[in-house]
Amino acid sequence: AEHQHIRYNPLRDDWVLVSAHRVKRPWQGQLEKPPPEDVPRWDPKNPLCPGATRANGEVNPKYEGTFVFPNDFPALQPDAPEPDDSDHPLFRAAPAQGVCKVMCFHPWSDLTLPLMSLPEIRAVIDAWAELATELGASYPWVQIFENKGAMMGCSNPHPHCQVWASSFLPNEASLEDRTQRQHLNQHGVPMLLEYAEQEARRKERLVVENADWLVVVPYWATWPYQTLLLPRRHVCRLQDLSDSEKDSLASIMQRLLIKYDNLFEVSFPYSMGWHGAPTGPYLEEDCRHWQLHAHYYPPLLRSATVRKFMVGYEMLAQAQRDLTPEQAAERLRSLPEVHYK
Repeated sequence: AEHQHIRYNPLRDDWVLVSAHRVKRPWQGQLEKPPPEDVPRWDPKNPLCPGATRANGEVNPKYEGTFVFPNDFPALQPDAPEPDDSDHPLFRAAPAQGVCKVMCFHPWSDLTLPLMSLPEIRAVIDAWAELATELGASYPWVQIFENKGAMMGCSNPHPHCQVWASSFLPNEASLEDRTQRQHLNQHGVPMLLEYAEQEARRKERLVVENADWLVVVPYWATWPYQTLLLPRRHVCRLQDLSDSEKDSLASIMQRLLIKYDNLFEVSFPYSMGWHGAPTGPYLEEDCRHWQLHAHYYPPLLRSATVRKFMVGYEMLAQAQRDLTPEQAAERLRSLPEVHYK
């Protein structure tokens, strides 16, 4: 807790520098603006609102629950041409096709997941599982992710996420596939199933838990209040969850996100995403080494206005953090589970 050291991340096969004493240094850097508190519930100019017109001229239905539509500015398209052959091994390219969708969580713009009801959160989880099944029938990787807050690049205050399905395994997926496969081969148990059992017993990095799930600040966390959401049983994909596990997932997500908001009494920014076994052609392969999990990466460090910057040493050497994962977990764990609002 007082002296620098490095910790190994077996999921990414890399190391993070922990420098807990640095959190005491004075801050004279950039101060972020807190998110606006006066977001209108419905705005006809907001392209994600029910009944609003989007950039491509399409009009949203007057939806009352979740709403999924194709991204008007997709990073991946299903009919993209293949690149030309390379004339040198240092200049390689490969085909990339896919689809990108946007999913609105709720018709109201002034809500976020921690302020939604459990049935409303459960509806989001059901929609995630449906998209994972639909797109995973043909695409090897389906990335569900939410960027919450302008600090994390979210350009619209309406509660929503994105789903990108790709014809290739992205870097993080390929890395986690390799490390989890190696762990199962060497130890005979899925890495994150064993890790969840260890964290449930040790409790020093535990934030919240219930019968089916636990949330921890991982031993190897990089971001100040980074968390990892894990099932207690072996499950490979989001669409493999039972109804009761989806109910308990809605509950533990709400509890975690309320704690996040309560930490600095602000709508807490983060990027989060689900990782599970690859799909498409991998549905016919042995993926027992995979364990479903969700990553939460929040940038805030000291307050609602001071964030962690990944620059300098982090970009040129390796990741570094300014308080221990145990300190972060203890602070999150001690927060109330009633939203400050």
